[in-house]
Amino acid sequence: MNILDSLFNPKTIAVVGASNTEGKIGHSIITNIISSGFIGEVYPVNPSSSKILGLKSYPTVKDIGKVIDLVIIAVPAESVLSIAKNCGEAGVGFLLVVTAGFKETGSQGLKREKELLSVCQKYNMRLVGPNVVGIMDTHTPVNASFANSFPLKGEIAFISQSGAMLLAILDWSRSIGLGFSRFISMGNKADLNEVDFIWAAAEDANTKVILCYIEDVADGQRFLQVVSEASKRKPVIILKSGISTAGARAASSHTGALAGSEVAYETAFMQSGVIRAKNMSDLFDLAIAFVNQPIPAGRRIAIVTNSGGPGIIATDSVEEYGMQMASFDKNTVERMRKLLPSEANIYNPVDVLGDARTGRYHDSIQAVLDDENTDCVLVLLAPAAVTEPEKTANVIVELQKKHIEKPVFTAFMGGEGLNEGRRILTSSGLPCFTFPETAVKAFSGMVKYANMRQKLSREQSLPKIKNNIDSKAAKAVFYDVLRDRRLVLLGYEATQIAEAYGISVAPVYLAKTAEEAVEISESQGFPSVLKISSPKIMHKSDVGGVKVGLQNGKQVTEAFHSIMESVTRLMPRTPIYGIEVQKMMPHGNELIIGMVRDVQFGPLLAFGLGGIYVNLLKDASFRLAQGLTRAQIEEMIAETKAYTLIRGYRGNKGSDINKIIDTIARVARLSLDFPEITEIDLNPVIAYPESAVALDVKITVSRSKD
Repeated sequence: MNILDSLFNPKTIAVVGASNTEGKIGHSIITNIISSGFIGEVYPVNPSSSKILGLKSYPTVKDIGKVIDLVIIAVPAESVLSIAKNCGEAGVGFLLVVTAGFKETGSQGLKREKELLSVCQKYNMRLVGPNVVGIMDTHTPVNASFANSFPLKGEIAFISQSGAMLLAILDWSRSIGLGFSRFISMGNKADLNEVDFIWAAAEDANTKVILCYIEDVADGQRFLQVVSEASKRKPVIILKSGISTAGARAASSHTGALAGSEVAYETAFMQSGVIRAKNMSDLFDLAIAFVNQPIPAGRRIAIVTNSGGPGIIATDSVEEYGMQMASFDKNTVERMRKLLPSEANIYNPVDVLGDARTGRYHDSIQAVLDDENTDCVLVLLAPAAVTEPEKTANVIVELQKKHIEKPVFTAFMGGEGLNEGRRILTSSGLPCFTFPETAVKAFSGMVKYANMRQKLSREQSLPKIKNNIDSKAAKAVFYDVLRDRRLVLLGYEATQIAEAYGISVAPVYLAKTAEEAVEISESQGFPSVLKISSPKIMHKSDVGGVKVGLQNGKQVTEAFHSIMESVTRLMPRTPIYGIEVQKMMPHGNELIIGMVRDVQFGPLLAFGLGGIYVNLLKDASFRLAQGLTRAQIEEMIAETKAYTLIRGYRGNKGSDINKIIDTIARVARLSLDFPEITEIDLNPVIAYPESAVALDVKITVSRSKD
C-alpha cells in the first residue's frame, strides 16, 4: 500500500472555506467533489454557514468529530496556519492548500510557507502545495480541485508544477477524447513533490504512463533512487522547462565550465530511465503511444504508404531518430510481388500507389506484420479519389489485433475527409498522427524506453571501492585547507588527496626556493615541470606560471626566478605559497576526468579529451556519481571522441581503459565521501597502454557541507 493511497482514494474529505456563493473557490471545490461521483463523506467547513450545498457545515475541522483523510484549504493565506494547527490536532492525514500567497510572493510568503510545513511535520500531516489547483483521480472518482471540468477516465497520470498548464491540458484532453487516471497539481512543493507523486503513480494499478511538467527537482538524490525504480515499471515522461544556458552557474574549473544545470538534468533523466520530452507535443504524443500500444521488441520499422513523398519523408525520419528500416525476408518480398501491382515498391517503404483501395493496404500491412524482421509498422494514408479511409482504418485495427506484440502507428495526412478514419483508429487505441515525422519520433521514444528499462533492470551499482583508500589522510588535508580559510587546494595538496584515494598521479612537491626546486628535480629525475602555487591562480600558464621540459639544475633555477618575476609583476597582490615541482611525464593520450557538484543531483562527473583540447573541442560526456554503474562509466567513455584514441588509432597503441574506468570510479567515490568538494579537475590525465596518470589536479571546496 502506497503512503499516498488515502490522498487519492480518501474516505472522508473536508473543505475549509466551502461556500454557497457561486464564483468562489470554496464553492467550486465542493461542487466538483460532489459532481465527480465521490462516494465518501464530504464535510464543508465554514463558521459563517450552517449548511452548504445541502450539507451540514462545521465551524472548524475539529468540530466534525471524525478523523478526516483529506482537508482542502481555500481561505486567505493569513488564516492558513491556524487552520493547519486545528487540522493537526484533529488527526488529519493530508492537507491540500489551494491558497496562494506563500514563497512565490517573496520573503514574507516564504516564512509563512516554512511555518506551515513545520506545523504539518509536527502533527505528521502530509502537505500538497500550497498554491495548487488540486488533485483528481478518475477511478476513485474524486475531483478535489477548482478546475472547471473533470478528465475522462484513462490510464495516464499527469503531474504538473504549473496549475495553469494543468488546466489547459485538462480542457484540451476532453476535446480530443484523451483519458487520464490522475491529474496532480504540485504548486510550491513545500512537502510532497514530483518524486512522491511519480512513485505513487508507479504503484497505481490504473496508471500505465506517467507524465510530468516540472520546472525543477526538489530532491535530486531521492529523484535518482526512486524514479529509477519507477521507470522499470512504467514509462516516465518529463517535460522540464527552464533549459536556457543563462541559468548555468559560473565555475572556475574546466569541468564546471563544460557542465551546467541543463547537463545535470539531462544526465539525471538518462540515468534514471526518464524519457525527456522537448515540448508539449512530444509529451502527449509519447503518452498516446505508450498507453495503448505494446513496447516494441526492437527498432526495425516497416512503412506502408500510398504516396512516395510521405514515404521518403518517413524514411528520412527513421534515420534522424535512430530507428532502422526493416529488411523483409524473401518470402515477404515474393508475397507482395504477387499481391501488388508491378509498379508498386515491394521493398521498405512499401508503396501501394495512389490508387490503392482497402484491399491493397490489407495485403501489404498483413505481410509486413507477419515478417519476423519487423518490430513496428507505420501506415501512411494521403487522400485520393479512390481512398477509403474508414474501411482502411478498420482493416488496420483488425490486423493489429492479430499482432498485439507489435505497435502500429498511422498518419492520415489530410483534412475533414479523413476525420472518421482517424476517429476509428484513435478510439481503438491506434495512434493517428497528422504527419509521419511525429509518428517516427514517438516510435523512437518507445524504443529508447525499452532500451533504458532493459539497462536499468540488469545494472548494478559499483561496489564500494575499499583498496588504496585513506579517507583519514584526505580529511586531514581538507581540515588544514579550511583552517587556512582557503577554498582552493594547492597543487601538492590536491595531489595528496588523489593519492589518498588510489588515483595515480605524478607526484608534486612544494619548493620555497630555487635551491629546493633543484634538489627536488634531481631527486626525482629530469625533465621537470615547475608551476606557481597560489590558491588565487587557477589557469597558471596565463600568467607565465608554468615552465616545462627543464633538463638540468640551471634551467630549473632560471625557470623558478622567471615564474616568480612574471607572477608578481602581473598579479602583485596574489598570495604565493611557493613553486610546485613535478617530473615531466612522457607523451600519451591526454584526457580530462572531473567533477562539479550540481545543486540538485550532487556530484556530476565529466570525461573527455583533455589538455588543450578541453576548451577547443568541448569533447565531454557526463554521469552522476549517485548510483553509478560500471556499464554507465563504459558508456560515458564510449560517447566521446577520446574513445577513438583510447582504443588505438592508425597504428597507435590504445590506452589502459580499465585504469581509466578505475580512476573515474575513484573520483566518484571521493566526491560522495566528501560533500564539501565542489569541483575536481584531473587535467590532463595521460593515458598509456598499461597505465593512466594525472598530471594536474585541481580541487575546490565549500566552507559548509551540502
